[in-house]
Amino acid sequence: MITYESVTKVYGKGLNTVTALDNVSFTIPKGEVVVFLGPSGCGKTTTLRLTNRLETLTRGVITIEDQNIMDIDVVQLRQRLGYVIQAIGLFPNKTIAENIAVVPKLLHWDEERISKRVDELLEMTNLDPELYRDRYPAELSGGQQQRVGVARGLAADPNILLMDEPFGAIDPINREEIQDEFLKLQTKLKKTVAFVSHDIHEAIKMGDRIAIFEKGRLVQYDTPEVILTQPKNKFVSDFVGADRALKVLGLMRVSDIINRTPKNIIQGGDRSAEALHFLNTKDSRYGIVLEHNKPIGFVTQKSLKYEDGPVRDAVEPYPVFLREKTPLRDVLSSMLMYSTPTFCVVDDDKNFAGTVTYNDIQKAVKASYADETENVEPVETEVAS
Repeated sequence: MITYESVTKVYGKGLNTVTALDNVSFTIPKGEVVVFLGPSGCGKTTTLRLTNRLETLTRGVITIEDQNIMDIDVVQLRQRLGYVIQAIGLFPNKTIAENIAVVPKLLHWDEERISKRVDELLEMTNLDPELYRDRYPAELSGGQQQRVGVARGLAADPNILLMDEPFGAIDPINREEIQDEFLKLQTKLKKTVAFVSHDIHEAIKMGDRIAIFEKGRLVQYDTPEVILTQPKNKFVSDFVGADRALKVLGLMRVSDIINRTPKNIIQGGDRSAEALHFLNTKDSRYGIVLEHNKPIGFVTQKSLKYEDGPVRDAVEPYPVFLREKTPLRDVLSSMLMYSTPTFCVVDDDKNFAGTVTYNDIQKAVKASYADETENVEPVETEVAS
């Protein structure tokens, strides 16, 4: 856990002072990723650099794991905190293994423990130890170097990780992939992460919570969904952007709106006439066809009228199947691409799990905006007035 209490940073003296951070208070809960977001010069990187004492506090208190950072030896403090930056900063004359091992060596780990940790981290970051541990940074792509940077930040197994725009210099395709890999790691490691970004899309994807800064002040600190649906002021609304509904869909998953017991399930071996009668009684224009609890497609009342055999002979296949973790933004895109208003959801064994319809998505978006104050528990913040 990291706690910021009335944190202020002022540069200069006398009449030539600049307030980079103005009386900011908030807490990063243990095991969560909190993204510091805002335009250049807003105070987000200053907040991060104050945390590991690369900058000196003017006023206020920062604690990590209930210990005031000013009571910790600065070298020991930095060894306790993982640090990943955009520039990566790998030593060009050291191998990948040696780069990752820097902090463990400073902590006097034995060679066997270090070697084991290096291989473990390379595997975690999808870099084969046999191929990469003895290479040099110049022999790696930008994305591979960034993976090494993350591995180095995790080398001493810190509870807290500071990340300053760590993926900002990578091309969009590799950035998306590395973000996904980091989130998978985070589900296992549960580190407390302070993550600086200027990209709202990245903040929504990576953050359990988002701290939005403006001119050195913390203007809103909430979950991504609350920030998207209930921006605190015009600055936040403008910074988040006009397409907030689509960003909300990027946050929500199929599991949030799945219908696990649709009324229009029929079996592939049913007679077409019987299935047609069944759909009429359910007032449904189409039926979802299963065989051995696996969806094989759908039929319409019209297609059943001209079929004498079993339902499976009239089936039209679904173009894609959904998983419960699929973002609703991707579902909507598929619906528009294939002109299909309903999709089946399957589990890892391709068994039927439920359905999602266009109307379900529409209702979910409306519900997120329905009442901006009802049933919301805002994250506590203190902002100087």
